[in-house]
Amino acid sequence: MGTDTFESIFTVPFASAIVVVAISLVLLFLVKGQRKMFSVNCELPPVPKVPGVPLLGNLLQLKEKKPYKTFTNWAEIYGPIYSIQLGSSHAIVLSNAEVAKEAMVTRFPSISTRKLSNALTILTNDKCMVATSDYNDFHKTVKKHILNYLLGPSAQKGNRSIRETMLKNVVDHFNTRVKSRPLEAVNFREIFESELFGLSLKQAIGPDLQSLYVEELGATLSRREIFQILVSDMMQGAIEVDWRDFFPYLRWIPCKQVEAKIRKLDVRRKAVMKSLIREHKKRAPEGEETKSYIDFLLLEFSSTMTETELGMLLWEPIIESSDTTLVTTEWAIFELAKDPERQNRLYQEIQSVCGSDEVTEDHLSQLPYLSAIFHETLRKHSPVPIVPIRYVHEDTQIGGYHIPAGSEIIINLYGCSRDKTQWENPEEWLPERFLDDKYDPHDLYKTMAFGAGKRLCAGSLQAMLISCTSIGRLVQEFQWTVQPGEEEDVDTLGLTTHKLHPLHAIVKPRGQI
Repeated sequence: MGTDTFESIFTVPFASAIVVVAISLVLLFLVKGQRKMFSVNCELPPVPKVPGVPLLGNLLQLKEKKPYKTFTNWAEIYGPIYSIQLGSSHAIVLSNAEVAKEAMVTRFPSISTRKLSNALTILTNDKCMVATSDYNDFHKTVKKHILNYLLGPSAQKGNRSIRETMLKNVVDHFNTRVKSRPLEAVNFREIFESELFGLSLKQAIGPDLQSLYVEELGATLSRREIFQILVSDMMQGAIEVDWRDFFPYLRWIPCKQVEAKIRKLDVRRKAVMKSLIREHKKRAPEGEETKSYIDFLLLEFSSTMTETELGMLLWEPIIESSDTTLVTTEWAIFELAKDPERQNRLYQEIQSVCGSDEVTEDHLSQLPYLSAIFHETLRKHSPVPIVPIRYVHEDTQIGGYHIPAGSEIIINLYGCSRDKTQWENPEEWLPERFLDDKYDPHDLYKTMAFGAGKRLCAGSLQAMLISCTSIGRLVQEFQWTVQPGEEEDVDTLGLTTHKLHPLHAIVKPRGQI
């Protein structure tokens, strides 16, 4: 799995000692050349002390599975902006909202390109998706279409019935589970993740498929298998890193095990996407009318893009709708389940606003504590702990320091959300902080969870609508309690902030309390 990211580079042996010596000499020359360049008339951010092997730089200090925590610890020593050496790559780490905002907004013209790992280069078809593309004509065009036809305010109004159906199904599943096994804990993720995937399919292709025949794989896949290939495998593959990511000059050296694994995932994903497009084309002549994203893509790009490129554009909203919203909603329910006082405060707010009516999106503006819970969960459990690395293509400045072209920018959102100069008691989950005017939840730069500036996440509105309405409705319908001993079960999966173990909660319908 990709959770051993940085550690994995030390477990891949070279072919012979001769190769090791040759590579070491080449890298030593390159690193010395870089250091000389950086030392001439340049005031660079401070650098954490490098132990031992100079060729590896700070890589040895990042062997643990959650480097964003190491970056955050270093920020307390070296400040919110500092330099690190990752093999032959020089990177600037930002762990403060002000310097992160400067990089993403003020200095954006100098830092608008992406730096992708080998795995991401393969899985994104070399940046053929909005989230990982450089800021160019492709990015602007596709993002505009995604907003107009899928994720923007007008599109969200048109898709509201899909979200309402999803939430109704979630509530019905919990009620059914509680009635059949009232004394057993319920797996929150199992239910919510499945319905969220169904929503993403409906928005993207029209129907919520229960199975799909994939010609290239010679098999009929179940809905669960489709999810595994399009979402789970992709999330694991995206964080897979091989040692060549840190030594770009040595990409010619094969790393067959890692690359073969990623290409297998890519082949399976492309096969499924091609089948989805073919199935949709078969349905269209039969008179089935849909208003899904695939209809627009086929109308707009079928003559200018390959089937693979169309598949990538269609796959992006599927994986993004299926993943990050789950992370936020599961953590919010977990925090409420272990905090009956705050859960009751939210329930009372809902009762005062909604009465006997179900919580809907129309009520969200009248529920400030629910909004505070959403934003505080984003802060403490940011779905993306580190922004995909950006590349500095021309000399610039950040935080008063000179940043030379060729540097890489690592924006540590996890560290930004734990900056003690901005947040009081940052390790605690305190929704009340967002009821204070100085923590205006409408100021997206406070948590930076959706990015900032021209690369602001296109799905931020949908994520808020789904997550806030789901949290409100689930607390309105049920009382949530964590199982004894699981209050501190806060470990996360690898480089992500996914809850390592799915939330298993004791759920009681409000009418039975």
